[in-house]
Amino acid sequence: MRFFGAENLGIAFGGVRAVDGVSFELRRGEVYTIIGPNGAGKTTIFNLIGLIYPATTGRILFQGRELTGMKPHRVAELGIARTFQNIELFEHATVLQNLLIGRHRHRCTALWQELAFTPAVRRAERAQREAVERVIDFLELAHYRDSLVAGLPYGVRKVIELGRALATEPQLLLLDEPSSGLNPEETNDMAFWIEDIQKGLGITVLMVEHDMSLVQRVSDRVLALNEGRVIAEGTPAEVQSHPAVIEAYLGSKEEA
Repeated sequence: MRFFGAENLGIAFGGVRAVDGVSFELRRGEVYTIIGPNGAGKTTIFNLIGLIYPATTGRILFQGRELTGMKPHRVAELGIARTFQNIELFEHATVLQNLLIGRHRHRCTALWQELAFTPAVRRAERAQREAVERVIDFLELAHYRDSLVAGLPYGVRKVIELGRALATEPQLLLLDEPSSGLNPEETNDMAFWIEDIQKGLGITVLMVEHDMSLVQRVSDRVLALNEGRVIAEGTPAEVQSHPAVIEAYLGSKEEA
């Protein structure tokens, strides 16, 4: 059974084709990265996978299920988690509380049990807390556990958002420009986390990224887009040296 596939994905905004006939497949356990100039349609593809936007054409398949037409909340229930280019955290909650939000899809008790705070609810809460503590240990966030997010450095908040996604226990993790806004040392740390997520936790990663050093370090395969269309696919070295990719980033000799 195919792990993940996007087939002929397309969407238009005001007559402009933001994504135009994009197809690709993910192999279980790999890091697959989408690159391209600004406006190439990279984040739009993430929004299509997350069902934030309904695709005009094509379909999305995940472990034998077609996602197209499902409600957006079903994506997380099926085992797909996401981070955002612009951090989306509850700033006036603690790190622990933000990560516990990621456990929502694992809730297994009824409302009446929670109102009565039954033994089953207490056991479930302990299990959720233990799962979050494992993520905190994995990402070395123990020092920040009880800190409000609003007072933390940007680089730490990027890791917290990654932690919230991991707390859902995803099989597929979507990372939207994980190095955006990070300094070189923080980017190196992010590369370490991505490698550990792939190799240590066995999670498949689909990433959108501009930093080519990070792309080369962590990616198994790369897909290059330009103006909503696929222009190359292959290993990082193959894609980076592809003439169409070079032209998309640097322009043609005639334009120069």
